[in-house]
Amino acid sequence: MQYGFHYDGTRCTGCKTCMLACKDYHNLPGDVAFRQVYEYGAGSWVRDGNSAWKTDCFAYYVSNACCHCDDPACMRVCPTGAMHKDADTGLVSVDVRRCIGCGYCALSCPYRAPSLDRRAGHSVKCDGCKDRVARGGKPICVEACPLRALDFGDIEQLRSDFGDVAAIAPLPDSSATRPNIVITPPAAACADVAGDGAVLNRCEIV
Repeated sequence: MQYGFHYDGTRCTGCKTCMLACKDYHNLPGDVAFRQVYEYGAGSWVRDGNSAWKTDCFAYYVSNACCHCDDPACMRVCPTGAMHKDADTGLVSVDVRRCIGCGYCALSCPYRAPSLDRRAGHSVKCDGCKDRVARGGKPICVEACPLRALDFGDIEQLRSDFGDVAAIAPLPDSSATRPNIVITPPAAACADVAGDGAVLNRCEIV
């Protein structure tokens, strides 16, 4: 089985409960986050010929963590094999006993999933809360979401239930690493036809 996440952008309000629950559960330092919540948007106000003001502004949220990809960039560059994919669950995690703290995984991942914890001397990342999953539960971010915008399970079942969209801005092209994520795009995602949006809360991203 390959586990994966479903993110429902029509439900997410950007409250960041998922992100905070993850940091609390894993006791992460302030400069490390396994899950990020991006606020993405663009647009402006213009005056038409009748002196009326109109806007094409849009904004939406994207909650993202490690996608436990089929072809993980972090594994490709790891020189020691510390970054590995579980054969039974498909979850990607780091073996801290083998990690030398080179940081190549953090530099290579297009989702910014791994981080180099300099205090610990090794890389850290979302492991899908594999301890909770082994007990029959779901990742803490999923269970903490007050609006049930996140789900977790067999990726094939999630794709059957919710479709196969795996990328919306500002996430990267899914063809690079084949992420195990399914996204229900928010309505505002359709407004970014020109691709000129930007991450509006960049100062919050660690």
